[in-house]
Amino acid sequence: MFGLIGHSTSFESARQLARSLGFEDYAEGDLAMWCSAPPQLVERISLTSPTGKRIEGAYIDSVFVPEMLSRFKTAKRKVLNAMELAQKNGIDITALGGFTSIIFEDFKLLREQQVRATTLEWQRFTTGNTHTAWVICRQVEENAPRLGVDLRRARVAVVGATGDIGSAVCRWLSQRTGVAELLLVARRPQPLTDLQADLGGGRILSLEEALEEADVVVWVASLAQASTIDPQRLHRPCLMIDGGYPKNLDTRAAGEGIHVLKGGIVEFASDIGWQMMEAAEMANPQRQMFACFAEAMLLEFEGLHTNFSWGRNNITLEKMDLIGAASLRHGFRALGLESPAPIPSLTSA
Repeated sequence: MFGLIGHSTSFESARQLARSLGFEDYAEGDLAMWCSAPPQLVERISLTSPTGKRIEGAYIDSVFVPEMLSRFKTAKRKVLNAMELAQKNGIDITALGGFTSIIFEDFKLLREQQVRATTLEWQRFTTGNTHTAWVICRQVEENAPRLGVDLRRARVAVVGATGDIGSAVCRWLSQRTGVAELLLVARRPQPLTDLQADLGGGRILSLEEALEEADVVVWVASLAQASTIDPQRLHRPCLMIDGGYPKNLDTRAAGEGIHVLKGGIVEFASDIGWQMMEAAEMANPQRQMFACFAEAMLLEFEGLHTNFSWGRNNITLEKMDLIGAASLRHGFRALGLESPAPIPSLTSA
């Protein structure tokens, strides 16, 4: 059995979801009540692979909302309590979605294995980052050529290059895709230097410098609310993969010849019959989902009950190959651009 741990995108959307699911006490409660509320197993899910294998799962709402991020103890408690609930329900492999994965890693919850009487068994959980990284790379490989961008001659910027997903994307694009040049962008200089040495190449640039040079921009870190992008300084065409969370590029980088694609999103081969993706603003909520969630489903389809994605910078190309092959086999496809108009272009020399 697989599990998915998620949350709503805002307090208001959480209250709306609670009302639609019949949780009236939650819908009427204020933020203080939500901070103390326990996680809820809100939906049972089943889906069948094109191979014929059927799996069962459950969606657990952590009852966390982004407005709680500044409350360190509350954020930790929300994630750990949701993990405890998944384990107590006998779920074999559970994916941490959205901020729950970020909180787990950034707040170092590996040191918090004991939750009341439950000792969390780490092999039951995965961040889903390996599948997310593979999907983002596939989105680059499939959609750049549709815009007339030859990746063998292109400059690809990775914003958030030193993170778990970002570094995996860099390795794949460098070694498997063979892009002409990687432009590496991140906040801290030393990890960038280490990544450059590990890759054996790539140029370290500021965000502004990279945006002016890039034919493709992979965002693995969300654009800060106070930050702006000048569309006039971007290449035409320019493919932007919005792989951060929350996704906010489509309204901040609009312009003729600029194509923003929601990164790390997959679509299943048939309708699933769930409600959980309605609140995630998916274009097709009955089939589309975050790739991290799909990783738990894929591990269940494959019978791999293990913490497949765990810790920082542990994603290998071999694991990306494995989860990517499983993704294709079981009916998932990476989200693509909606019939972009072809724009004849020569990429950067």
